[in-house]
Amino acid sequence: MAEITTLQPRSGGAASQSLADAGRLEVVTFTLGDEEYGIDIQKVQELRGYDAVTRIANAPEFIKGVVNLRGIIVPIIDMRIRFGIGTPSYDQFTVVIVLNIGGRVVGMVVDSVSDVITLSHEQIKPAPAMGSVLDTDYLIGLGTLEERMLILVDIDRLMSSEEMGLIEKLAA
Repeated sequence: MAEITTLQPRSGGAASQSLADAGRLEVVTFTLGDEEYGIDIQKVQELRGYDAVTRIANAPEFIKGVVNLRGIIVPIIDMRIRFGIGTPSYDQFTVVIVLNIGGRVVGMVVDSVSDVITLSHEQIKPAPAMGSVLDTDYLIGLGTLEERMLILVDIDRLMSSEEMGLIEKLAA
């Protein structure tokens, strides 16, 4: 049985507002290969160890399959495959971040989860324009924390993108 960790925003309730409202962003940090990423903690429902999934015929390669999570069928996306970052391997450090986005539950497989950090507005820099080399539509920006650089992913936009096809476009 996979270990389950339920995350709650540290500041709780109304104090956990969006970056635009409060000037701060609380993120769960995770690794894919040698890079460290961050997503808004308010989108994270829980963390689980990686378990076997049920494959779905004709699904895109990055959709590993589905799992039954307490009666809810949850699609599992491998972010290494989705971002084209080397060959995925699954070990005791592999984590599934269970997200709740637009009322839909989705799991994303990452190499490991590091911690939860709060970034101030000053610590978040805009993503550099990379032309057609890198699609920055799904990035909030880059978070800087001492010697660390975090790639901040707009997980709502990524999961509701057309190529993912998992979640209907979120209301603006």
